[in-house]
This record gives sequence, structure tokens and C-alpha cells, in this order.
Amino acid sequence: MKGSNIPNGRLVVKISIVFFIVVNVIWLGLPFSMAILWSLVSPKYPWSYPEILPQVLSFERWQQVWLQTSLSDALINSYMIAPTVAILSLLLSMPTAYAFGRMTFRGKPLAEMLTLIPLVMPGMIIGIFFSAILINLDINSPFVSIVIGHTVLTLPYSIRIMSAGFKSIPQDLIDASRDLRASYWGTFYHAYLPMLKPSFLAALIFCLVRSLEEFSISYVIGAPDFITVPTILYSFLGYSFVRPDAAVVSMILVIPNVILMIIIEKLLKGNYLSQSTGKA
Repeated sequence: MKGSNIPNGRLVVKISIVFFIVVNVIWLGLPFSMAILWSLVSPKYPWSYPEILPQVLSFERWQQVWLQTSLSDALINSYMIAPTVAILSLLLSMPTAYAFGRMTFRGKPLAEMLTLIPLVMPGMIIGIFFSAILINLDINSPFVSIVIGHTVLTLPYSIRIMSAGFKSIPQDLIDASRDLRASYWGTFYHAYLPMLKPSFLAALIFCLVRSLEEFSISYVIGAPDFITVPTILYSFLGYSFVRPDAAVVSMILVIPNVILMIIIEKLLKGNYLSQSTGKA
């Protein structure tokens, strides 16, 4: 019986792998490849049906978009906002994450559910009502307003990631630190912090990527004076839609995020994870 089941098991594994590859090629590979091709279409040689591939590939479109739009200002704004949001979100999520991960109290499931409300509300609705709140609070700086808005949106992710990190810490490790008469800060530094490094890194990069991609709040609060990369990208989707220009901006938005996700994957599987288990 066992011998007859092995071929079927291998067949199921092969079918699953093939299905996974096909789905990822269709879902990710084709759109990403098309965006790369469109971004390399030469302005002098347009690409249209029935041509299968562009006649000429060049980086002229990248140079043109960089020189003729406010992309450089948008990049500076986006990469000033995103790290600020990531750090703020991480710091603000720590008390709530600790409570969810290490404490037991009445209404805890309800509290955990309420923290997810920003994830289910449409971004444009949040942006519109959030802008009204900022006006009533007399906050006129677009940078500060967008940072606050992005922080509200990223807090649920940070809380979930950090609460899972706190929950995974063995209680024996905490008790051992307290038995050695370590202070609260000493216990956090020697017992909590090494185990929380993967969660810290994951929360920081996840919030960073989420802030970089956020459009609704950035547009409602910042446009037209304060622009980010997503607002420039969405401006190309209007009446003057030029697919190669939109492809260039989308690649500038996507490529750093892909690199960040690769970095977090490598670090979580490598040095930081080994440090958290005490095997570094």
C-alpha cells in the first residue's frame, strides 16, 4: 500500500509545483515583463499592434520622464515620508503589541479586531475624512499630515507583526532574566530584544513599503503641491495617458519594493534569525 501511494504523492507534488509556477508567471511574470518592455520603448519608435516586440529598446524614455516631470521631487518626498512612518508606526505599536502578545484581559479578541479597521476601509474615504480632521486640528504641513495619515494606515500591520513576535518569546527566558534580578530595561534588552529582531525588521520594511505605495491620503492631503511617486503614477492614468511613461514610473515604484522584500527574506532566514535563536 505504501509503495503504491508514493507515485501518486509525487504526481500531486509535481502538479502543485507546475500550478504554482504557471499562476505566478501569469499573475506576476507577465505584467512585470510587460512593464519592463513598455518602459524601454523608444519615443522615436512607438510600439503597437501587430508588432510582438518593440522595434527599438532604449533608456530614452527614462531620461525623458526624469527631466520633464517632477519625479525627482516625488522620490525625495516618498523616501522622506516612508522611513519616518515606519519608525513611528513601530514605536507606537509596541505597547499594544506587547499587550496582545504577552497579556490576557477581557475583550482582547474585540480589541484585536478593532485594530484591523483601517485595513477594511477604502483609502479614499479615510483620506477625505482624515483631511477634515487635520484641518480642524490646524495642521497645515503636508509632510506632517501625510506622515500622520500613513502611520494610521500602517499601525495595524506593525501591531500584528510585533504582537506575533512578543507571543513567540518563551516565558522561561523572561523568568530567567527576572530571577537574575535584571531591571525592566535589562530584561527587555537581554531577553526580549534578541528574539524581537526579526519582527522589528519585518514591521519596519512592511510599513516602509506600504507607505511608499499609498496613494489616497498622499493625493487628498498633498496634491497638487506636495507630490509622491504614487500620485505621479496616477496622474499618468488620466486623459493624457502615455503607457511607456506610466511604465517607467511604475518600475521606479516597484523595483525598490521588490529589493526591500528580498532583503527582508534574506535577513529573516539568515543572521537575524540565528541571533534570535541564540545560534549566531
